[in-house]
Amino acid sequence: MVLIGGHALVMKVKKMTEIEFRLIENADMPPLVISINEDLEPKVIINAHYKVWLGWKRKVIGGVAKSLYEKIDALLDGYLAEQYALEGLDEWEED
Repeated sequence: MVLIGGHALVMKVKKMTEIEFRLIENADMPPLVISINEDLEPKVIINAHYKVWLGWKRKVIGGVAKSLYEKIDALLDGYLAEQYALEGLDEWEED
């Protein structure tokens, strides 16, 4: 707790999620893979077989985060809207 001007300010500290990174060398795998580790956290696999391409496209790949977030957000908005609509139908059927 921090006191500011005589008022208590409660600060919540959120634990930072550690993202697991793995480096592989495999011609049969894609350059980048995002999957789930055993703790249900994101795991990123970087394939060194594509190091020239990864180096060439590093700035584009780095800029993907915002677009990826927006696509996941849109996907979840659609899913939640669908669930909300189905919930309304359930309530209608129960009446």
